[in-house]
Amino acid sequence: MINLTIPQKTRTYIPQDLEIEWKNLESIFNELLLRPIDNVDELEQWLKDKSELEAALEEDFAWRYIKMSCDTANEELVKNFQYFATEIEPKISPVANQLNQKFNDSPFIDELDQDKYFVYIRAIRKALEIYREENVELLTQLQVAQQKYQSITGAMTVMINGQEYTLEQASNFIKDTDRQVRQQAWETIQQRRLVDKDDLNMLFDELIVMRHQVALNAGFENYRDYMFQALGRFDYTAHDCYHFHEAIEKKIVPILKAQAEKRAELLGIEVLKPWDMEVSTTGKPALKPFKNGKELIDKSIECFNVIDPKLGQMLATMKENNLFDVESRKGKAPGGYNYPLAETGAPFIFMNSANSFRDLTTMVHEGGHAIHTFLTANLELNDFKHCPSEVAELASMSMELISMDNWDIYFDNEEDLIRAKKEQLADVLKTLPWVAVIDQFQHWIYTNPSHNAADREEAFKQIYTRFGAGFTNWDGIEKEFGNVWQKQLHLFEVPFYYIEYAIAQLGAIAIWKNYKENPHKALQQYLDALALGYTKPINEIYETAGIKFDFSLNYIEELASFVKDELQKLG
Repeated sequence: MINLTIPQKTRTYIPQDLEIEWKNLESIFNELLLRPIDNVDELEQWLKDKSELEAALEEDFAWRYIKMSCDTANEELVKNFQYFATEIEPKISPVANQLNQKFNDSPFIDELDQDKYFVYIRAIRKALEIYREENVELLTQLQVAQQKYQSITGAMTVMINGQEYTLEQASNFIKDTDRQVRQQAWETIQQRRLVDKDDLNMLFDELIVMRHQVALNAGFENYRDYMFQALGRFDYTAHDCYHFHEAIEKKIVPILKAQAEKRAELLGIEVLKPWDMEVSTTGKPALKPFKNGKELIDKSIECFNVIDPKLGQMLATMKENNLFDVESRKGKAPGGYNYPLAETGAPFIFMNSANSFRDLTTMVHEGGHAIHTFLTANLELNDFKHCPSEVAELASMSMELISMDNWDIYFDNEEDLIRAKKEQLADVLKTLPWVAVIDQFQHWIYTNPSHNAADREEAFKQIYTRFGAGFTNWDGIEKEFGNVWQKQLHLFEVPFYYIEYAIAQLGAIAIWKNYKENPHKALQQYLDALALGYTKPINEIYETAGIKFDFSLNYIEELASFVKDELQKLG
């Protein structure tokens, strides 16, 4: 019998039953601040003790966020989250900065293993460089304001055929083979989004003002430049992102444009509209890889088991310990995520399944993140587990492709399996222009901070048009066109976290290419790379995975050609 319990880690520094309230934390932080450090061994022990405290705090915050997003209408859960954000975090922030300073000032820092601590020391010094006391209160206000997006969008439902659906559930109608059904569903969803358009615009205006002030306080000209430093983007610049956008425009957009023309031809439609992009061109109903959330979890465990039994066991352990919430329902926040539980060493997967094919890809995507969490659980310091998104998304997006060979677990017949693979590979390419749109839109937003909602809408339309505007015709639905950006949670909650999806998508294609050639070797390289956490620079992690950290025009062309060839092989 396989043991699926998660062993509780024994704390060696903080009390096992520590309640997360400032009155219980202050003395612990003071001890760390005042503790004498007289040699390198004592410095390392101090780092481990600090790490233990940070992991406990992170996990406490994680559960508050998870519970709130599972039930955004529950005021008690919202208050619990806000308590941490307003009463604990603002008190921790200045002390955490003092601890960073204590570490940086230690005469024993140079005696540490520089290979092991290089990335960590670099991050600490960057954090010290951009820290400003006047930003503590602002960042608290941002944390609370950002959460309003979940409350507004979590309450969105629509009536279709006399029945109430969440927007995720309603989107299944956009895959219907009857064009009129698709159009009505799409219009119903958009009309519902437009109801809250002004509220979300006002919220976003509020966020921009605060974010811009954070940047000015830290000595930056704009929030874009501040965030590049805050996110620790040591390996590429804002200008590199613009070059990446251009490469996507030149090499990916023409492929998708040709695919859209083929779609119109197969559907027998002269002009594609937004409600024509999700329906199957085979004339068959949307794929149904599972019946409900339980079956999705069980089939995903089986799928991961075939790739490697250790991976299947990781998801089975999560199921055994109730670390999934996958069904879409009213009052639940939109989207999906894998939230690492820093102290437990396992993650929680949250998503909004509406029993669609996209839910399958969401599950294997978040499953890739989950594996990453398990593989890094025993790294020495909590900060070693804080991977940059370029690495975190490599874990998830690679798993989408690696798992494809075992999707027969979800599909009973060969025809549906081939359809699923074709849809997935088309999505892989489709991801890139949308990432370019959102990333370039963010560059524009924060380098033009005095813009208004109308300016923002116009800028979005221009950028989206440059990258194909979804390869559909928006005549007569301009209001909906200008509002498409509001569905992107990242813009509200995690600004500038998006270009990483495109960088990681290229890496994932490269890993899959290796996997097709030598599955055993490629899988081991992938797992070895993930197990590093963030103990090496990004380029070395990618090298460990057997791929290049590269988003040049030539590399994009090479990988896009590979995906195109694989699509053609599927017929």
